[in-house]
Amino acid sequence: MVVLEVADISKSFGKVQAVHSISFKVETGRIYGVLGPNGAGKTTTIRMIMNIILPDEGQIRLFDQSMNDSLKPRIGYLPEERGLYTKMKVLDMLVFLGELHEQSSAAAAASARMWLKRLELDSWENKKVEELSKGMQQKVQFIATIMHQPDLIILDEPFSGMDPINTQMIKNIMLELKANDRAIMFSTHLMEVAEKICDDILLIDKGAKILAGDLVNIKKQYGSNAIQLEYDGDARFLNSLTMIEKIDNYGNYVDIRLKKENTAQQLLQAIVNKLEIRRFQTTESSLNDIFIEVVGSKSHV
Repeated sequence: MVVLEVADISKSFGKVQAVHSISFKVETGRIYGVLGPNGAGKTTTIRMIMNIILPDEGQIRLFDQSMNDSLKPRIGYLPEERGLYTKMKVLDMLVFLGELHEQSSAAAAASARMWLKRLELDSWENKKVEELSKGMQQKVQFIATIMHQPDLIILDEPFSGMDPINTQMIKNIMLELKANDRAIMFSTHLMEVAEKICDDILLIDKGAKILAGDLVNIKKQYGSNAIQLEYDGDARFLNSLTMIEKIDNYGNYVDIRLKKENTAQQLLQAIVNKLEIRRFQTTESSLNDIFIEVVGSKSHV
């Protein structure tokens, strides 16, 4: 079921067009990634969805309605710029925020304690927020985003500044929420993170859509001719093979992309008698490679 529909929204600030004619849909039980480099327009898009700023053009519908106050308890929003009440105790603050999302104080306290334990912060519930490390505060704000069981969860750069262990913890929770039929949208410039958990993506650059759709289909479209090769020997001759479109050489390991009309079998035949091959593996192009390819091609149009 579609819970968020964005249709041709645009936003300018003076002469700078931050977002240009962006459209997409977010459905229950799926994770939607809005991806792109810093300054691409991701946060501006999210702020328009949350009605913090208004689009100059286009329409945004949540739960088949225009945004209004009655919908806010159904949304969990983690802004890019974190904001907690640093003088409040952790549990008191979470209960207060839960009450703002129409939870009873008892239900908010129970939910907060459950999530604090889950994110290994239960021993800190009676500490003031300012006593927590930055990483701990980020986890507390994540709890505040999801503790009222929203139908739509919107996370703006949720992994920013997190160490690998906490990043994995948050990713696992996002996947659990997806399995519980929640709709999740998040923005990031970390392509490798999005590649692991997204069902659908929107790649934007300089405020404009580069490509969008089901991630599996996108990778099939762009990732058919990538090869990883580990070898011993002199591989300088690879640079002269006309079937190779791109090569990244790391010594005894290379990433190769073939031209569309060529196959991995043809490459193997060309190198098998010239190198001692330790590994020859066809792979999908990474999302980062796809982004660079598409953005690069558009920049030369």
